[in-house]
Amino acid sequence: MHAPIGSFEEARPAAERLELLTAPVAAAVREGWGGIPAEQIIHVDTDPEIADTAAFVEHHGNDLLNCSANCVVVAGKRGEDVTLAACLVLSHSRVDVNGTVRRHLGVRKVRFAPMDTAVGDTGMEYGGITPVGLPESWPLLIDPAVVDQEWVLIGSGSRRGKLIMPGKALAALPGAVVVEGLGLRA
Repeated sequence: MHAPIGSFEEARPAAERLELLTAPVAAAVREGWGGIPAEQIIHVDTDPEIADTAAFVEHHGNDLLNCSANCVVVAGKRGEDVTLAACLVLSHSRVDVNGTVRRHLGVRKVRFAPMDTAVGDTGMEYGGITPVGLPESWPLLIDPAVVDQEWVLIGSGSRRGKLIMPGKALAALPGAVVVEGLGLRA
């Protein structure tokens, strides 16, 4: 199989690679969502040493910079109540945490969630967190530019490997809300 974006030696349907995915990601791929055909979720095996965006794009193709997305976990606080959420923006953007995210969550303060919280609550590896398989109770805020991409490269739940899927498939994930102004050009 040939990946629809980037230059990868090996691309396979993610449903054939469940053993390479973390448990919550594998469960989400196996169960599916929003009527997305399983074969449209592609796993590419990659070197965890070059998982960060700049090195990854240099190795696998500059075209990936415009169609890769990063998923970050944030913690919003109002009084004693803490709301965890995930935000998905294109790799060349940054999340408008103190503006758009704060207003959308209706909280007074938002910060990036501590690493042990993000890893512990998602069941995924730091640096590989993906919107696929997140806790269903979490809001998943997605920048419209991500949804508008024909194909998007995202994490796979671990630093080894990535997932490629249609942008519209991300908008169908549980808890997903497309939020204007979420991503700010870095």
